Parts: sequence; structure tokens; C-alpha cells
Amino acid sequence: MADSLGPDSEEIDDTLPHSARIWNYWLGGKDHYDIDRQVGDEIARSNPGIVTTARAQRAFLCRAVRYLAGEVGIRQFLDVGTGLPTVDNTHEVAQRVAPDARIVYVDHDPLVLTHARALLTSTPQGVTHYIDADLRDPDAILSGAAATLDFDRPVALILLGVAAHITDESAYDVVARLLDALPSGSHLVFSDSAEVVNPEAVRAMVRQWNRTSDNPRVNRTRDQISRFFDGLEVLEPGLVSVTRWRPEALPFGEPDEVDNVGGVARKP
Repeated sequence: MADSLGPDSEEIDDTLPHSARIWNYWLGGKDHYDIDRQVGDEIARSNPGIVTTARAQRAFLCRAVRYLAGEVGIRQFLDVGTGLPTVDNTHEVAQRVAPDARIVYVDHDPLVLTHARALLTSTPQGVTHYIDADLRDPDAILSGAAATLDFDRPVALILLGVAAHITDESAYDVVARLLDALPSGSHLVFSDSAEVVNPEAVRAMVRQWNRTSDNPRVNRTRDQISRFFDGLEVLEPGLVSVTRWRPEALPFGEPDEVDNVGGVARKP
């Protein structure tokens, strides 16, 4: 749900809620305003599982990045809609596995920009960079990222909870444009809200969000989300609840599902 679609202004409006700040609140961060906490609590009342879902999505990110940096050997990550730094950010996870990893974060929120310095920490061997850009402008993202990433080598494109903020069919074109610029062997890490466990709660959450925010979002079905993977080789176990994408072994069986589905796929 953290997004790259905030207001195009250097001024931070603390009277309007913003998904990056609400997500930060749900993840236990401290970079949010009263309005974000208020709306976050209202959403949580209509969808009590949202905090669990937010944290499950972050855990999915960690597992996917560890896998790509480790087993696959990816050394370049383009994280679009990164949101505010909390815990186990992409560069921290990747560089623990591969200190020479290069990470580019993309977001378009003034508050995120003020925290760019926190995002820009890196190992001496690697690089971490931040681009202030809008997901709806993939060419600007690619142009900015090219200063840090080598598009002749595989890149992991990370889109977690951000595509829902492009509420029409153009979302598919935006993701395809980003993927088209990446070479064979690149990977897509993608997740978004879906009606898995409690459909009405998810619908209520989106209605509540769209009543209070100037940055609307849309629910997509699992089948609609699967279209973002068209032309890619989807890795096992496929498009699943993010809690069930290669979870750590537990003695009590599979983890519970949440209303957020995700997957990882390779570009042939």
C-alpha cells in the first residue's frame, strides 16, 4: 500500500492522510501524523486484519529479496513505491546477503523525500539511491534509475501494494513498460490487496480510504492481479497469499492466509 503517487509538491500537507505514512504507522514506525493514525485506526476497525497484512507483506518482501540476492544472484533492485523507511528495508535485506548489491528506491511523497538520507545508507561495496518520481511516469523512473543500475544485467523490480493506486487499465501498461526495459533474467516481485479471507472487510477498507484520501486505490481480483505477470515465468508456489510464499518452516503447518496476494516471476 505504500505508494509513489503522492502530491507533486515540496510542501507536506498534514491534514490529508497518505498511504505511505499510514503503512508506516501499521508497521510500527514513527513517521506519521495525527490524520494518518486516525484514518489508519478507522481502516483497522473496518478491516481488523490490516495490520497483520501490512506486516505479512513486509515479511514477503524480506523472503523474496533474500532469495533473489542469494540463490538467484541478483545484484540490482528497483523498489518502486518504497514508502517510508521502517525495518528490513530492501537495501538492508539485499546487502546483508550481497554487500555489493545496488538498490534504487522510487517514491513521490514529500515526507519520503525528507527521509531519503535514511534510505541512502549503504555498504561500502554497494550503492543505494533514491529517485523522486511518479509510478505513472515509467520513463522518468527508468531514466533516473539508469544512473545507478546497469540495464544490461538482471534487475529485480519490486512493486508491493502500489499498483492499486493506478485505478484503471493503464496500470498494466505501466508495469509492462518497466519490465520491457529490463533484460532476460530480471525478476518481478509483486503483491497487492485481494479479497482472500474477508472480502467485505477489504471492500470496506478501500471505500474508507477513498472517502478520506486524494490518492484513491482499487481492489483487483486474484485473476486481475495475475495479469501483471503475463509473459513471465512465475516461480513456485505461484500467486498466493503473501504469508504462503515460501514461508519459513513452522511446526504448526502453513501460516494463515491474509487479504494480500503476491508472487515472484522471472523474465525469460
